[in-house]
Amino acid sequence: MPRASIPGTPAVPSTPATPRTPATPDTPALGGNRWNTFPASGTTLTAREFFTATEPLLQGIVDDNALTSADIAVLEGQIRATLALGTRETALPLYLGPDSASAARELGTQAETIGRELASWSTEALERLLTDPVPLPAGPLVVRSHCYGHLLTPPAADLLLGRRGGPVSMQLYNEWLHQLVLLRDALLPFTNWQGVPLLITPTGLRHTEPARDAFLTELLVRQIRHTSIVAFARNVVTGTSGPAGYGFEAGGGTALPAVLDQPPLTAPRHLLTWRPDPSVGEVATYVAELQDYYAAPRTLVEDLPPAITTSARLAARPVTTPVVDGTRTARIEVTHEGPTAHVDLGQALRGHRFAHRESPAAADASGTADAWSALRAPGLVWTQSGEATVDATAQDDLVVLALLGRLYPENLTLRPADHATACSAGRSAARTPTDGTGPGRLTLLVDPAQTH
Repeated sequence: MPRASIPGTPAVPSTPATPRTPATPDTPALGGNRWNTFPASGTTLTAREFFTATEPLLQGIVDDNALTSADIAVLEGQIRATLALGTRETALPLYLGPDSASAARELGTQAETIGRELASWSTEALERLLTDPVPLPAGPLVVRSHCYGHLLTPPAADLLLGRRGGPVSMQLYNEWLHQLVLLRDALLPFTNWQGVPLLITPTGLRHTEPARDAFLTELLVRQIRHTSIVAFARNVVTGTSGPAGYGFEAGGGTALPAVLDQPPLTAPRHLLTWRPDPSVGEVATYVAELQDYYAAPRTLVEDLPPAITTSARLAARPVTTPVVDGTRTARIEVTHEGPTAHVDLGQALRGHRFAHRESPAAADASGTADAWSALRAPGLVWTQSGEATVDATAQDDLVVLALLGRLYPENLTLRPADHATACSAGRSAARTPTDGTGPGRLTLLVDPAQTH
């Protein structure tokens, strides 16, 4: 039997600082060569909790370098330069321009947003540690940190290596800076990044380095695949790899594309949302029922039954299948006055990623198809006759998503009903075939209220 519907997005949790727990006989004391007390088996922390756990490194820098409030601006400038895009010191040399791929734009925007927040946390922490230090019972910190090549601003280099600094301060700062870069990157796939449970080991987030390297390499040298974003997200939450898929679930929650509880017109195409679910135990990957949509059977839109006149909304809900060999599938179940249609969630998400968001230059559609008829059609619905429109106005977001999974995803446009087609003339990538062999233009018309 299908499992219950996928839970919705929770409210973003508050982010109180983690209490400083005194060492016990079973917990080694901070200080010496130990900047954390994470168990060997690992633990799970949110972004704010992990940031707080790195504060002993900052305390070591304050103590070894005799920092004062006058030095905070130098270190604030350094962390902002490292976490920003487009700076000499950036740890993510990602260029964003008008022609950048949509995945790069979404991930780049995430990097800027998360980076600014982490930098603010850093400044607040430094100011607090000057007057409220973290206890280091085992003595001053002296940590060996393998260099990752992060560039320093000239003022930071002077402070950490010149005036009062030296090898101890530099090693401590290098480790802290690298842990924050790893934290920023680990959070990139998630819309609600402050609530994501991250796997933390005694090396902090360094265990994510191989997966991060693969993720960033693909992001920087090609159009990154959605499966690669999911694979990295899974690694930072579970520490493991798995089959390629469009989402995953692990102990305590699921990570699936954000569009599941956002309007398809405005939802991110590539980012995931972490949805807590206490009923989830084992790790599993969500996979599409059909890996190659080119091979799916197709139905011409011209062969669909005539449009019906009805004011009733279609009802939709997601359902999942049992886990088999570490994978599971999910469907969107759509009902209308008794009969039911099923659409693979993986194909629906694929359609959402592929669909153009701007209509082409004004053109007369060859016909309008009924949403329910399209959902009930076998295979994927397409046209080879110029342009056709599927009317999904007044339908819920999940119904629209289901239609994106039923329509052939090449040359598909998603637009609100009152969108002026002429405004996007010359900008849309949608096209009309001239030789009659390729897919014609399909437009999925939705209620403009769903843009809000």
